[in-house]
Amino acid sequence: MRIEIEREDDGRWIAEIPDLPGVLAYGRTREEALAKAKALALRVLADRLDHGEQIPELGQIFAVPA
Repeated sequence: MRIEIEREDDGRWIAEIPDLPGVLAYGRTREEALAKAKALALRVLADRLDHGEQIPELGQIFAVPA
């Protein structure tokens, strides 16, 4: 799953996973935002699996552009 990350005007970082609507997280650092987004994505995927819902096909778990 592709993670989009950018720095906000106030200095915080925001990481979002477009394949999972609503999965976005803020962090004081780039690494913190990425870690929070990954953790949230895994919880969302686990919840969907528990409820028999479809999940995106995964070629690799996470990909962060350089």
